[in-house]
Amino acid sequence: MREVLEANPIAVTKEKELREIQPEIITVQQLVETPRFVIPPYQRPYKWSSKNVNQLLDDILFFKTKPAYRLGTIVYHLDEDNMLNIVDGQQRTITLLLIGLAIQNNEILQEKLKKAKISTPKLSVTSTLSFQDPQSKENIRDNYFEIERRINDFDEATVQFFYECCEMVKVVLYDISEAFQFFDSQNARGVDLFPHDLLKAFHLREMLESSTESERIATVNDWENMELDALKKTFSHYLFRIRNWSNTKSARKFTKDDVDVFKGISPEVKEPFPFASMYRISHFYIEGYNQDFNRKIDGKTMPYPFQLDQIVINGKRFFEMIQHYEKVINKLKFSSKEDTIAQEILTTLDTYSGKDRTGDKYVRNLFDCALAFYVDKFGMVEMERAVEKIFIWSYSLRLTMHSVQLASMDNHALAHPFIFKTIKDALKPSDFLNIKLHPLQEAELVNSDKTKALKDLFIKMKFIYE
Repeated sequence: MREVLEANPIAVTKEKELREIQPEIITVQQLVETPRFVIPPYQRPYKWSSKNVNQLLDDILFFKTKPAYRLGTIVYHLDEDNMLNIVDGQQRTITLLLIGLAIQNNEILQEKLKKAKISTPKLSVTSTLSFQDPQSKENIRDNYFEIERRINDFDEATVQFFYECCEMVKVVLYDISEAFQFFDSQNARGVDLFPHDLLKAFHLREMLESSTESERIATVNDWENMELDALKKTFSHYLFRIRNWSNTKSARKFTKDDVDVFKGISPEVKEPFPFASMYRISHFYIEGYNQDFNRKIDGKTMPYPFQLDQIVINGKRFFEMIQHYEKVINKLKFSSKEDTIAQEILTTLDTYSGKDRTGDKYVRNLFDCALAFYVDKFGMVEMERAVEKIFIWSYSLRLTMHSVQLASMDNHALAHPFIFKTIKDALKPSDFLNIKLHPLQEAELVNSDKTKALKDLFIKMKFIYE
């Protein structure tokens, strides 16, 4: 066996992984009695809702007659101070502690347990856990009160089942990088995390060698302060679609299988490929410029010149990029000069009667993505013509289809004249603005009062003929 391993480096690696990663089944009692475990500052806030809590309580009550109930996995990183940092499983662990605390504080239930001679663990660990994030504090408080109300459904047998038969798979890792890698692989197969949660873990891991703990904590805090729905929309409706469409790839739904779209090169030279040099040079030049002593005098800083289709720089720059475009997308309102066709287009898109239909929202997303991509590349140069060109291209889909679906939008983005690919390859605005768009025939149009204002604009711009 040793000879086989020595002849096969992959087998050696896997044998090493198996030796170091030794999962262990533990009960909830063993979990809450675990000494020296902490929630590290890079963890996201505690976000479980009352719905999640009630589902867990319902499951415990439903399965209480079974020999055991498996709750999931908890992954620890054992650090140099011999503390167990929770890398994965934080949400469920905190909730289990809250259930235990509610059991411990319920005098009636404690009397019943005493008479039945059932002992329960003292939750001393709760006194060592601290939470700074306001959202975590609020959710912990609200969920504890919810559990307090529901704990009356527990009898002595349920408490015993909770502590002795509810189980978790415990994994202890000794290298923080390996811990994050394990986190990635576990949750990429799960259903409870959003794709951006996996990206957060990946890029935090990339920061380990090039940043301080305080920088990582600040990065996580900035990330978590972004509004969740807006963050999800920024990824799925804009960044993912623009990046994929510009590379002539489908971009219907952003899932965990697509996270590699937002993984790129490390600032540190891990793979010395020539193409990466220009990105590393710009990264370190801006780092050096902003850390220069003179910046403390003039107060000026240089932001990284992000582009929507650029290769991602892993770690700190990824988080900066998302924050940058999250602000850009949330302010995706383009003003134009008064009394121009471009201004009339922008006003019409915000006011026409069919704008809130599902299909119309898909078309508006096409328009916004293309215009954002143009502005990201060329700024406000020839803005009037860009608005007109992108409007005719995107809303021809709305005027010629009875029902615009997600697939319709995606197919239109990838079809001739390849708007996103053209913007990506353009070296000057005219390379894009001079593409030819064919007028629509009257016979092609779908007659609808909901889109009359759009049709009137097409007629005014001479893009409809009989």
